[in-house]
Amino acid sequence: MPFPLVFIAIMFGIPLTAAVLYAFLRGGPGLRRYIVARIALTVPMVLILGSLVFLLMRVIPGDPTDSDLFLQMGAEQREQIREDLGLNDPLVIQYWTFLGDIITLDFGDSLTGSERPVLDEIGERFPATMELVIPAAIVALMVGVWTGTAAARRRRSPTDLGLRLLSVAASALPLFWVGLMLQLIFGVALGWAPVSGRIDPIVGIELDRITNLLVVDSVIQGNWEALQSVALHLALPVATIAFALSGTYLRLTRINVIETLQQDYILAARARGVTDRRVIYGYGLKNAMIPVVTIMGLQVAILLGGAVLTETVFSWPGMGRYLIERIFARDFTAVQGGIVVFAFVVAIASLMVDIIYSLVDPRIRL
Repeated sequence: MPFPLVFIAIMFGIPLTAAVLYAFLRGGPGLRRYIVARIALTVPMVLILGSLVFLLMRVIPGDPTDSDLFLQMGAEQREQIREDLGLNDPLVIQYWTFLGDIITLDFGDSLTGSERPVLDEIGERFPATMELVIPAAIVALMVGVWTGTAAARRRRSPTDLGLRLLSVAASALPLFWVGLMLQLIFGVALGWAPVSGRIDPIVGIELDRITNLLVVDSVIQGNWEALQSVALHLALPVATIAFALSGTYLRLTRINVIETLQQDYILAARARGVTDRRVIYGYGLKNAMIPVVTIMGLQVAILLGGAVLTETVFSWPGMGRYLIERIFARDFTAVQGGIVVFAFVVAIASLMVDIIYSLVDPRIRL
């Protein structure tokens, strides 16, 4: 497995293992059974999703030899390539080969272009996507919760109305259009941030790609010029995704804070003279966060879908752009491998959110 994927697996595996151990040690029998069931269901879910992609790629007319890379070849040459790639084998044999690849985490070689192992290509692209979606998710959550709480505190005021309209705009505006507007305003007109790529070419040559997480690599090597360049390139695509996701968090936080502030224990706290700020942020927001944590698991799939559009707009060399390129090239193995990796990410993220939910709400640990 390529080192960047190993590094990311360790980075996610350690907190996931710690969270599962905590759930087993502190949780009740019901939580333990639930965690075991979720882990057991991960593999069938990935296999089912991968199988659907396998069938869809073969139901749609055309194969890799119909892509632009092979249009200049004669019919006999293209037929020989189909034979070499195993595309003439019965569908059942192709499917069993595909299942074996998933089980062994060996997705085969790319059918077009460089014909490199798909896992190597994913190892180059996946860290770029993680470097984009993780800060976007954090920013979206922080902005959404902060603005949602502010709207709840000033209910029915102009501030509340303005923030609610902003949340509607965030959910309604197409993601690619938001990205293009940010490029035009902050990239072209103001020149504050780059509009494409992950790092300036000259600076990037001097940076060794260890994990291919450029922020991490810059810090490890003490290359602060590279870190500044990476941060500037991240600004606009992260803002694009965060803006789209923050609307959901804003609305959900607002309505739950409003409902929480009407509970008896909140009225009792105010009667004891507790400050309004402490009542809202110390008592109300903590309990209002329970539904917000629940929606975080559902947002992971939306986050990865948004990365596909954002990476295309900003020429970001991540998994989203990789899948778009391979879909147009009809590269079966690359598309299947990419979707399976996405399925693993969604499954792991959903499991971690469920465990975090048990930490926020003690009733779940019973």
